[in-house]
Amino acid sequence: MDIFRNLKAYFWQDKGFMFGSVFGLAVATALGMVYPLLLRTLIDDMIVPGKFDGVLGLALLAVGIIVVKAAFQFLHGFSGGRLGNRLAYRLRNACYSKLQELSFSFYDTARTGDLMSRLTADIEGIRNFIGFGLAQLMNTVFLVIFGFSMMFAIDWQLALMTFVMIPILGFVAIRFEQQIHPVFRAIRSSVGKLTVSVQENIMGVRTVKSFAREPFEVKKFSVNNDEYKRYNVEISGVWARFFPLMEFIANFSVAILILVGGWRVIEASLTLGELVALNGMLGLIVAPLWTLGFQINNYTQSKASGERLLELLNQPISVRDDSHSMPLDENAVTGHLKFNDVRFRYANREDHPSALVGFNLDAPAGSVIGLLGGTGAGKSSAVSLLFRAYDVTEGAITLDGIDIRHIELESLRSRTAIVFQESFLFSTTIQENISYGCPGATMDEIVEAARLAQADGFIRELPLGYDTVVGERGMGLSGGQKQRIAIARALLRKPKVLILDDATSALDMETEQEIQKALLTVMKGRTTFIIAHRISSLRHADEIVVLDRGRVAQRGNHEKLLRQPGLYRETFRIQFADRPEELDSSPVASGGENDRRVTG
Repeated sequence: MDIFRNLKAYFWQDKGFMFGSVFGLAVATALGMVYPLLLRTLIDDMIVPGKFDGVLGLALLAVGIIVVKAAFQFLHGFSGGRLGNRLAYRLRNACYSKLQELSFSFYDTARTGDLMSRLTADIEGIRNFIGFGLAQLMNTVFLVIFGFSMMFAIDWQLALMTFVMIPILGFVAIRFEQQIHPVFRAIRSSVGKLTVSVQENIMGVRTVKSFAREPFEVKKFSVNNDEYKRYNVEISGVWARFFPLMEFIANFSVAILILVGGWRVIEASLTLGELVALNGMLGLIVAPLWTLGFQINNYTQSKASGERLLELLNQPISVRDDSHSMPLDENAVTGHLKFNDVRFRYANREDHPSALVGFNLDAPAGSVIGLLGGTGAGKSSAVSLLFRAYDVTEGAITLDGIDIRHIELESLRSRTAIVFQESFLFSTTIQENISYGCPGATMDEIVEAARLAQADGFIRELPLGYDTVVGERGMGLSGGQKQRIAIARALLRKPKVLILDDATSALDMETEQEIQKALLTVMKGRTTFIIAHRISSLRHADEIVVLDRGRVAQRGNHEKLLRQPGLYRETFRIQFADRPEELDSSPVASGGENDRRVTG
């Protein structure tokens, strides 16, 4: 029960509903035990002696008991439903809030489909058990206690004989739970894999179809589906072994009652009404014992679900505010950033070399810093550290002289805006996508940001203009259009630190040049970091840092770097090979063949 103790905070505040549900079911169960006693009275006191005057009164009493029992069953259903739904509501909110708090490192390895499965199927499993399954399980205990007490009051010897099988049934039920729980955990995990498979296939359907990989995807899904089927078949095998055994044990008690009770009626040491009452009570007890396996099954499923939910809820947050964190004075922020001997390694890639080693950089307020390097050189890692997507492994990053680890996350990120290489748009209007980071922005401000990002023109050509609803993840727009909307979203925030992570990679050269001109105005007064593979995007930077395998290979402005041999000059030669006029007018023209070497 440790799982449910750990989930106590989500349902204990509604303990009134829990006790109401259990109490209602307990009273309804106790009233159900009255029926066999009424039958004993009917047989022994009315039918056998031939006194039928009290039959009507007995029938009316039975009707009254039915009405009262129905009222308590309503109390059970009403309270259990409220309890389960409120628990599910709180768990969904808690899990969703946790997902918002978790750091970037968690999402580096998390699978969307698996997380969706936890927030749907696993929460539903917990809701069903806490709302109704727990009360039903306790009801079985109540039935055994009430039934045994009443049977003991009628004939204690016969009651003991029939109940001799109950401990055996309990032992078998425990063994059943021990064998079925690991399988249910595996089933929950395989459901997550199935969801991941479907979700990835739907999101990447264009890629799948363009490469004619439908057969491969079907085969991959079939493997996960086969695993899910195999676990379900394994569960069926466990059920097939244990359910008949539990039913046999439960019914064996009935056989003992009929044999011994019938013999004693013949000997006149037990009345016929008492035998009928004992049989009725035993039937009321045995019926839920037959379903004990299903109740344990329900409990086991919910326990597996609870483990998966607690795994998410207890997930450590690697980047968070500490006790010394403080907000920024927005009016006093200048944007002066410094990297002081920074070293960084991804936590989930311990077997990989560090992404950054001994990285130093001084970016004065309002300066433009360009980052250039091959794939895996450490460019994105460096800018990710600026807004604390991750924390440095060694060294420090300061903003206006303050270690960013001592600045409240929300405050730090509110003064920072980033445009990622892959632009993400929400399934809402273009206006709401642009104003996502500034919900209170006016329409004039939104339009101005769109103009600066060279997006206003194509937006106005859409049927509904800024009220056009984009498809899921921006479907319906070209890559360049999505990128320009993302740039407008960043510019609207008017940040002190602007990060462009290869933000113009999806744009044509002409549009890129137009945006670069607009950005020259936008970047004034704010510190800007530009990651780019095109030198044309970096040539106006105050300082360009060339990275190679996490280390600084070169640094300087465009003209200075062209005058020295190295990676920057070699990249320039390659990118402008088809534009000889650029090469001829640059310092590269005076360099010899020896200048083509690459420094590391």
